[in-house]
Amino acid sequence: MKILFIGDIVGKIGRRAVIKLLPKLKKEYKFDLAIANAENSAHGSGVTEKIIKELLAAGIDFMTTGDHAFRMNKQLNVYDKYPILRPANFPPGLPGKGYAEITKEKHRVIIINLIGRVFMKQDYDCPFRKLDEILANLNLPDKKISAIIVDIHAETTSEKICFGYYANGRVSAVLGTHTHIMTADQKISKKGTAYITDVGMTGWANGSLGIDKEAIIKTFLTQIKYPHTIPEKGEAILNAVLLNINTKTARTKTIKPITKYIKIN
Repeated sequence: MKILFIGDIVGKIGRRAVIKLLPKLKKEYKFDLAIANAENSAHGSGVTEKIIKELLAAGIDFMTTGDHAFRMNKQLNVYDKYPILRPANFPPGLPGKGYAEITKEKHRVIIINLIGRVFMKQDYDCPFRKLDEILANLNLPDKKISAIIVDIHAETTSEKICFGYYANGRVSAVLGTHTHIMTADQKISKKGTAYITDVGMTGWANGSLGIDKEAIIKTFLTQIKYPHTIPEKGEAILNAVLLNINTKTARTKTIKPITKYIKIN
């Protein structure tokens, strides 16, 4: 089974890049399932019902989020209506869920969304212990699962790396998100768990993490915070990884980083 995971979609230009590039990626890589982190898709912060519908229509099967999951606090019901997760280690009682089981091409896939704690603004539950709890609830290995994909949305490389070691051999892939820069440390352990510290982002290619660089440079020079602007036209980048998973063992055979550029007019 081939699974495509797209890094953080940032703003309208990121969404348009997905819409234009996903059919080409499908033709080129023939993946079975497309997952994307959509937490920055609403002009860089949050997600809306309209955008979720737009991404689903583009060919995304499932979405994850992160610290901006509830930024659009008037549309929290989307997490109970659509195939989108919020981090499982958010406080209890919030809308939505942090993991889900989906069936694709007769394959049962578990998608888990977790958030890191180091340098984050809010106090989240432990992602390590939450993973233990989720896997225990799945009744493994009695329950036949084709793949388990974890999005760990975290700030520091150390937390993501250690989480990858902690999950090793228990999941098919640990994919880091949040920092918007694709790392070059993709690997597969001897136990069949794929890992990358950060998948990267999908959005404005010539800025700072998808944001127009001029305001960011001014902020660095003056220490006065200038408003962030996300260009809607110009060169866009799409970062993703392609996983090839043995569905009989839920072990990953290959992990391939993908970077595509496209002009958005």
